[in-house]
Amino acid sequence: MDERRLSSAQISEFHEIGYTIVPGFFSKAETDKLYGAALEDEIMRKHALDLNDQSGKKTKLSLWYTPGDDIYGQMIRSERMVNSAACLLNSEAPVCHFHTKLMQKEPRVGGAWEWHQDYGYWYKNQFMFPDQMLSVMIALTAANKENGCLQVIKGSHKMGRVNHGFAGEQVGADMVMVDNALKTMELVYCELQPGDALFFHSNLLHRSEANLSDRPRWSIISVYVSQSNPAYNEETGSRRTPVAIVPDEALLETQGGASTGRDFLRKEEDKALEDTGWESGS
Repeated sequence: MDERRLSSAQISEFHEIGYTIVPGFFSKAETDKLYGAALEDEIMRKHALDLNDQSGKKTKLSLWYTPGDDIYGQMIRSERMVNSAACLLNSEAPVCHFHTKLMQKEPRVGGAWEWHQDYGYWYKNQFMFPDQMLSVMIALTAANKENGCLQVIKGSHKMGRVNHGFAGEQVGADMVMVDNALKTMELVYCELQPGDALFFHSNLLHRSEANLSDRPRWSIISVYVSQSNPAYNEETGSRRTPVAIVPDEALLETQGGASTGRDFLRKEEDKALEDTGWESGS
C-alpha cells in the first residue's frame, strides 16, 4: 500500500479509538522543506500567539484560515491530506479547510497544553457536528515524551463533548471527567518521527507536557471540516469552500516561500477565549 494513503485498518482504527498514526506520511525531503520554510518565516513569527498554560509557561502558535499557494498551502491542499480526511469525516459533502496551526514548542520554555477536546474550542464557534471535524498533525521534528509529545486518552471520543472552562489562557476540559476517563481508558503517548501524521477526532481528549528538553518540538496541525457542518458563530469563509486539491508532488515542486496573504487569527478575535459565563460551571 502507498504509505500516503489510509488503509482500511487505519480508517477502522480512527473510528474505534479516535485516532490513527501514519508513519512517513510526508517524505524526509518534504518535511525538511516545510520545517526549513517555517524556521525562516518572519511573517509566521510576527503573527504567533502566546498562550499561557496554568503554570505560566507560554505555548506559541500561528493560526491561519485560507490555504494559499505557498508551501504550507501545497501541504494543506495535497491530495493525500484531503482524500484521507474525506475517508474519515462522517459526511459525503466536500472537504473544506477550517484552519491550520504552526505549533512552536521551544526547548525548555515551551508550555503545556491542558487536557481538552478540540470540539471544546469549536463548540463556541457553534459547529453542529463533531463527527464532521478532524485534525491532522504533521510532525516537523521528532515528538517524544522528553519534549512534550501529544498524549491522548484512547477511545475518549466516544464520550461526546465534556464541559470545558479556562485553564490559564487555554480552554481546558472538566478534570472530573478527565480523571474518570483515565480510570476507564488507556493513556497513550503519541511519539512521532518527522513526516509522520496523526489523524484525530474532534472529541478525543488530549494534552501535552511542557518541553523541558534541549530539542524543539514543531508541528503543523490542519483542521478539516465537511461542507455540510454549519458553524453559526464563525465568520471565516474557508470552512465553507471545498479545498482546491493539488497533486502530492506540488509541495516539492513549488518555488514559493512564505505568503504575505494569509489571514491569521488574532488573539482578541478567538471565539474560544471569549468568556460566555458558563465556563465557570465546568
